[in-house]
Amino acid sequence: MILYRKLALALFLILALLVGCTFSLDLDGALLGTAATLPLSAKEATKGPMTPTAPLPASTPEFDEQFLEGLTQEQWEALLDAMDALTIRVYERVSPSVVHITSRVITMDFWGGLWPSEGTGSGFVWDKQGHIVTNYHVIERAETIEVTLRDETVVEAEVVGVDPLNDLAVLRIDVEPAKLHPVTISPREEIQVGQRAIAIGNPFGLDWTLTTGVVSSVGRPLQLADNRVIYEVIQTDAAINPGNSGGPLLDGRGQLIGVNTAIRQGAENIGFAIPLSTVKRVVPELIANGRYRHPWLGISGYSVSPELAERLGLPVQRGVLIAGIFPGGPADRAGLRGGQREVILGNIRLWIGGDVLVALDGVPIPSNSALHEFLETKTRVGQEVEITFYRGDRRMTARAILQERQQ
Repeated sequence: MILYRKLALALFLILALLVGCTFSLDLDGALLGTAATLPLSAKEATKGPMTPTAPLPASTPEFDEQFLEGLTQEQWEALLDAMDALTIRVYERVSPSVVHITSRVITMDFWGGLWPSEGTGSGFVWDKQGHIVTNYHVIERAETIEVTLRDETVVEAEVVGVDPLNDLAVLRIDVEPAKLHPVTISPREEIQVGQRAIAIGNPFGLDWTLTTGVVSSVGRPLQLADNRVIYEVIQTDAAINPGNSGGPLLDGRGQLIGVNTAIRQGAENIGFAIPLSTVKRVVPELIANGRYRHPWLGISGYSVSPELAERLGLPVQRGVLIAGIFPGGPADRAGLRGGQREVILGNIRLWIGGDVLVALDGVPIPSNSALHEFLETKTRVGQEVEITFYRGDRRMTARAILQERQQ
């Protein structure tokens, strides 16, 4: 009863502020169904009047610290209790969506003996059809896979589809739909630095553990051990440990914003999650086709730098100097040209004389990595793209239909 009174008081305080508010601060979602608001600073208030019906700005909010200093001890406690209640409610609602995954792998020792070994990770329920989303590395090379639900139901899972490049996999289990509680997907793909981040998983076998933090950075490329790169990952300081892999990263509303996938070795509070935009792009294809088709332009080349441009006499200082064109590939069909002759710069052999790609669909492409990121995150197989390139000093365009990347 005391907690409910404090929550009611916190709600009353926030609602009372609406009369004088001139901007909105979203405390990780609705506070018992109501967005929290605080008064605008004097600096922002000089930008012009705002009527009560005017739309609230989406920019980063500011607030008057003097208001916070004026809160009584009871008001502070009520606000803190309200924040605790939000996290508790997220855990109660989402933890049934999280699963424990056990994969069993048969390994061979030096003498040729076969030994079973186990690995564990996390995952979450995607839909009522029994699809489970996790990381590819959680179930990689597994002979058998078991999924444990929150109610301790243990069931064998089958692999529906995998995408090693994005470290995603979809499993399927056969249980009653009533036992399945799909995670709620955030309707907003845009993630902001500073917003709350909540991870639920099974670190070190400590099942259904919740940790909290914030989004520390967004849009990072994550280089994996085998030279694979996952683009636009979310960095968070919410504790992620071995066993958390494949579990959901949530916002303050308890909605999915990413899939926990890796940590920075030797560092503290640096974890990474595959962003929701990638999950929404890849998972439906894994369910439908068993694989994700990665777009491919059919070229190989070198990143152009100002130094390389000067030495080779290129017309631009940034772009991709095309060295090779794959026969029958999109670039070949579009009429692009690869290198014509070999030169040696220092101890490096280069094929030069090819076209220099500088943009796709009007988006500048300054390097090879930028080309790969654009194709992976902004295009699909079968999509037509406009290629802007230089042939000598002449700026040209061509159109190509992207194909599936060759393995």
